[in-house]
Amino acid sequence: MTKSIPAEANWDTAPNLLDGATNLELTAKQCNLRYWLETVPMGTLVGRLSGHAKDTLVPDRMYMPGPLREAMMQEYAFRAMAEEKAARALAYLVPTAPDIDTMEFYATQVMDEARHSMVFRNHLVELGVPEQEVFAAMEMHAGDDCRNILNPLEAFCLTVMRDQQDFLGGVIMITVIIEGALAPAAELSERKWRVLDPAASEIDRGAAIDEIRHLTVGAAVAKQHLIDHPEDKSRMVDIIRTGMQMWDDLPVDDMLTRRELLFQEGMEQHAEALGDYEIWPGRRLTDTTAIERQETAHQWSDEMKAARLKYIGLDEVLDNR
Repeated sequence: MTKSIPAEANWDTAPNLLDGATNLELTAKQCNLRYWLETVPMGTLVGRLSGHAKDTLVPDRMYMPGPLREAMMQEYAFRAMAEEKAARALAYLVPTAPDIDTMEFYATQVMDEARHSMVFRNHLVELGVPEQEVFAAMEMHAGDDCRNILNPLEAFCLTVMRDQQDFLGGVIMITVIIEGALAPAAELSERKWRVLDPAASEIDRGAAIDEIRHLTVGAAVAKQHLIDHPEDKSRMVDIIRTGMQMWDDLPVDDMLTRRELLFQEGMEQHAEALGDYEIWPGRRLTDTTAIERQETAHQWSDEMKAARLKYIGLDEVLDNR
């Protein structure tokens, strides 16, 4: 008898990223290696090893030179780079994990992030980039953003996770500072591309199901550690505030604004394909602006961050911000 796939990992029943990351509670013991083997390769990814179903095709509009295609190229090149860096950095949490379940969970997260990088990268190939040229294309479309945004974040993470071998600090960095900040943009991406590039939207959906697990388990690990070791709380508060200040100082908004403006121009060129599609209840995608979408993602980020920090017991971080 085949074991049923848990609702949070089932393609048809998993919540969206915002709801799942804000409201679900999962632990490393629940999401150990056995769980991952039964639910991810044998559940979430069945029929979707490329990130989307085989019969979900890339529309002709995405092959046409112009702002819509450029918005996608910039976004997925950057996300492929980000996920690769995440996979490499997260590997340092595996040897410092305090127990077997937690070690197994972070080993599976390394696999998840490597897969995300692969499917984002491979979608560029689906869009017509020759496979042997895909890394050059990523450099062309997102190299500067990688150096200006990802490299400083990576250096901060590696100082904590590799050099200091600070397991809890690394968990906080990934759960609150990195994935926690990027998750709302990923949710926006899934909704934006649902009609214009259904293959990309499915890729985003699959990655989001994984990220729900990463964020909820990471929060549970941090919460339990601080219950057991309350003396570490002030150190975690300092790490989070430093990380949040880094986000404020990095040119993330400039990058997102540039991509949203490209998407806006491309969306207007292909408005007939969108019809009355609503990006969120009561709001048609064609009626939104680049600024509105970006501000909405910021609002989602603030709400999700506040919920996760409250759950962990670190909501004082948000005071005076």
